[in-house]
Amino acid sequence: MYEQMHDFLERNLPAYLDLLRQMVNINSFTTNVAGVNALGNLTAEAFAELGFRAERIQSVNPKYGRHLVLTRPGASDAKLGLVSHLDTVFPPEEEIRNNFAWRVEGDRIYGPGTVDIKGGTVMIYMILAGLKEHAPAVFDAVNWTVLLNASEETLSVDFGDLCLQRLSDHPLGCLVFEGGGRSENDFSIVVARKGMAIYRIKVEGRAAHAGSSHEQGANAVVQMSHTIQRIHELTDYERQLTFNVGTVRGGTVVNRVPHHAEALVEMRTFSLDVFRDGVAAMLALGNESHVTSASDGYPCRVDVEIIRQTEPWAPNPRTDYLFAVWQTAARTLGANVLREERGGLSDGNLVWKEIPTIDGLGPSGGNAHCSEASSDGSKGQEFVTASSFVPKAMLNSAAIVELVHRAEIV
Repeated sequence: MYEQMHDFLERNLPAYLDLLRQMVNINSFTTNVAGVNALGNLTAEAFAELGFRAERIQSVNPKYGRHLVLTRPGASDAKLGLVSHLDTVFPPEEEIRNNFAWRVEGDRIYGPGTVDIKGGTVMIYMILAGLKEHAPAVFDAVNWTVLLNASEETLSVDFGDLCLQRLSDHPLGCLVFEGGGRSENDFSIVVARKGMAIYRIKVEGRAAHAGSSHEQGANAVVQMSHTIQRIHELTDYERQLTFNVGTVRGGTVVNRVPHHAEALVEMRTFSLDVFRDGVAAMLALGNESHVTSASDGYPCRVDVEIIRQTEPWAPNPRTDYLFAVWQTAARTLGANVLREERGGLSDGNLVWKEIPTIDGLGPSGGNAHCSEASSDGSKGQEFVTASSFVPKAMLNSAAIVELVHRAEIV
């Protein structure tokens, strides 16, 4: 079966890559609603050829487009979720400015979303097409649910809720098709991801004329500098806990002691316990004040607000079970899979606690989120490797067959 499936996928690879070309040629920056929805329509049309029905759900945030849910009923109760997303991080003007478009150079295909994650969507299509043709019993038995996030690059929580709702009954698993590493016959599979918290730090001081009444001022920018140093000290590489002060602003003019400053901070870590410790340490900074006015001791006030948090996707038995399934499939094909814990977040962070989840199932590539290129090679644009599609599709297909057989569905 697998030899015939391999030949089928190789024979049809030009058509699959042409579908990818059409997807890449649609700008789907997260806030380009028309582009995101146009990509959703193209995707729905392609999957309709495999018997999938399309449903579009508007994102909770009206600045974003419509999530896409593609379903095909099966003969059993078992359900399998396959997750990708429609949006990319590249505004149209950035693509034009950097001449960032579909370009084939040897095995590399450059373009926005080639590996993150339009290539992953094409991977899903290839798997389903191969199973339909060469493992029809498996294809017909499973209730397939393909879910595509319209705003993944903002990690929209409403999409996670949608996944949990649609995959709640008899889920075999949730398969996430972010790009995955490959070296010859070794494939990296993502089994855990860092969590992230974003904080807004506000400092309120007291304004004063910088020349005639400097001593009356409580300088919010100086206080912010103390707070930033304290945040920097919270990073602990041994515990894989990092803090990044991403933006800072404060003050208005140079002849005024500034009364306000503000910063945005990101925290990431793999461990849930460390995550909670980090949150507690950040919130405690709101009780610290180092800067006061010289005249009467008026203190600056520091406020720490959590504006978004997503807990880590931690190592867990259900993901380990899926990884073991992929290991078995890899051995069947004479390949090997390696565990990867990845620092970035994905939709897997939103569902792993409720549904067995595995990630990194898309094709291989590099330079995700990068549109710039330089003549000296120090900057490179996002790309996917054409040669990775069929081997990764074979691995995923064999793993799905193994997963279905273990569940005794066929």
